[in-house]
Amino acid sequence: MTVLTNIPTDHSSLANAFADASRLTVVSFCAAWCDTCTEFRAAYERIADARPHMLFVWLDIEDDSAIAGDVDVENFPTLAVYRGATPLHFGVSLPQEGTVARLIDALADRTESATVPDSVRDLPAPWRRPRRVGAPAPRPPRSAPCRPARARRAARRI
Repeated sequence: MTVLTNIPTDHSSLANAFADASRLTVVSFCAAWCDTCTEFRAAYERIADARPHMLFVWLDIEDDSAIAGDVDVENFPTLAVYRGATPLHFGVSLPQEGTVARLIDALADRTESATVPDSVRDLPAPWRRPRRVGAPAPRPPRSAPCRPARARRAARRI
C-alpha cells in the first residue's frame, strides 16, 4: 500500500477512507527537516505495505499546514489513528517500526472514540463533505497558518 500525502491525486482516496466507518486510517505528522522523520518514513512505508486493508497518510506540518496547522504537534513522529472519521488515538510515538506496528495492530479492533483535541477530531472534515457522483474530491481549506517556530522548537527537543 502506498502512503498517501496531501497531493490532489490522493484526495479521492482520503475522502473514501474517512467516509468508510470500517476502515482504519493512520496519519503521521512529521516535518521534512526532521532527521527522525526522514528515517522513520521507510519504516512507516513498510508498516503500510504489510497492512493493505488500512490507509496510511503522511502529513508534513509545514508543507501541509493548511490541514495540519491547528494540530498541536509536540514531537515527531506524532500519530493520529481513525476508524472512518472517528479518532481512536493521538500522540507521539517512538519512531520504531515494531512499536508503531504493535500500536496500530492493537487499535485495529477498537471502535470507541478517544478523547483528542478538537483539531485532531476535525482533521477528516475537509474530505467528508458530501459530493455529487463523479465530482472531484474537495480541496482542504487554506486558512490555517504555518507555525514554523513551534515546529523548530519541537525538533530541538528530539
